[in-house]
Parts: sequence; C-alpha cells; structure tokens
Amino acid sequence: MKQIESTFGVDASAPVGGVMMAAGPAAAGGAEEAEAQTEFNLVIVDCAADKRIAAIKVVRALTTLGLKEAKDAVTALPFTILENKPKADVEKAKKELEESGCKCEIK
Repeated sequence: MKQIESTFGVDASAPVGGVMMAAGPAAAGGAEEAEAQTEFNLVIVDCAADKRIAAIKVVRALTTLGLKEAKDAVTALPFTILENKPKADVEKAKKELEESGCKCEIK
C-alpha cells in the first residue's frame, strides 16, 4: 500500500474520511429540498407489450422525440420522459401514459 502511495503521490486514507464528511451536509440539504419541491420528473417504469404502439404515440405527443427515440423510451425502461416540470403537467402526462398502458412514477 505504501509503495502505491509513494509511486503515485496519493494518500489512501484521505478519500475515505473526506467522503464521509461531505456526505453528511449534502444529505441534510436534500431533505429540505424535498419538502419544497416545485419541479418533478416523470419516469416510465413499465409498459404492457400489447399497448406499446399507443404508448409510443403518447410519448411523441408529450415530447419532441422522434419515432425511434419514442420507441426506445417505451422499450428501454425505466425512462425519464419529463424532467423538471410543474406538478400539474407531470400529473396530466402520467394520466395520459397510464391510459395508454404504461406504469409511471413521479419523482
């Protein structure tokens, strides 16, 4: 271990302590942000195989994705379809996607 430290000029013990100290305040700040969250993400977590065509149409209507990208969004799950949008927009999109056969989560 000491040979690696001297060869590369690093200290193996420093990153462990530094990471632990940095994680504490970041976690506390994240809890405060969750309470006052105004922007949400919509994630497609599952899509029925027999309803994928309808889901692709809805994805294309909700976004600016092309046909191939929309198909990939519905088949390569989970996929974040909307990012940093108001809650009303996300809930409306979730309703449309669920009607087309997708299961979604708001994060």
